[in-house]
Amino acid sequence: MLKRILILLILMFLPISAMAQIANEARLNYNKGIDFYKIGQYEKAAEYFREAINISPDFIDAYYNLGSIYEFLEQYQSALPVFEQIFIRQPSDFEAVYKAAYVAYKLGQKEKALQYATAIPKSSSQYNSAKKLISQIKSGGVANPMKVPLQSIDTVTAQNSYLFEGIQGPTGMVTDDLGNLYVACYADNSITKIYTTGQRVIFVKDKRINGPIGLAIDNAGNLYVANYGNNNVLKVTKNGIINILIANIDKPYGLYLKGNMLFISSQGSNSVLRYKLHN
Repeated sequence: MLKRILILLILMFLPISAMAQIANEARLNYNKGIDFYKIGQYEKAAEYFREAINISPDFIDAYYNLGSIYEFLEQYQSALPVFEQIFIRQPSDFEAVYKAAYVAYKLGQKEKALQYATAIPKSSSQYNSAKKLISQIKSGGVANPMKVPLQSIDTVTAQNSYLFEGIQGPTGMVTDDLGNLYVACYADNSITKIYTTGQRVIFVKDKRINGPIGLAIDNAGNLYVANYGNNNVLKVTKNGIINILIANIDKPYGLYLKGNMLFISSQGSNSVLRYKLHN
């Protein structure tokens, strides 16, 4: 208790500019982690996410991405305490709670997995996944993996067809000029990128993304997202920078890009909007 009081006293007298500097340094490390994550250098990305956490111990997004890297690499022993730290700091982050449950199950810690899975309420988008996991735990079955190698669907009739599993609420899809696939993950509020090699990464995950559905991409690699839950359209650069392109669209759903014209269907207003993009 004394240690916590001393920390609070230090924070009270810490200049605001110094606190801003700390937050900025944490963000810089976090952004470097994102950059390395996108090019598949996971160990280097994890290093920067850990540094961001060391600088700012309540940096939830850094915890989430660090845990996701460990999970992706199947280093479940390292992933579990990271997701548990999110639960301690932000117990209403049910995406992280589900991941804690899943990773605990992969480690054979069924009681802990049940503890986390049953903490997810019906109102959460993760509820159905948690319910399924609870059923698997109680039946002694094997959980569906979150990361599955590229595999053939039908080796007889579709040699070039593949199945990608474990994508949280897939909705809209689009490919870039190199053939890489981007998938909107409605339940995870993120965009997944699947390379032509089958390698899969989280292209972007941010609090500003809420129920992504339609996707479009331009020749410069900018991604456009119909952000259904926030009633807007987002522009995400190839470097992961997010901006609101169009606000106040009632339930944007489908996107279609033709030249510099972006067409957006609005479910809420039963209309289609045409928007001219500017270089």
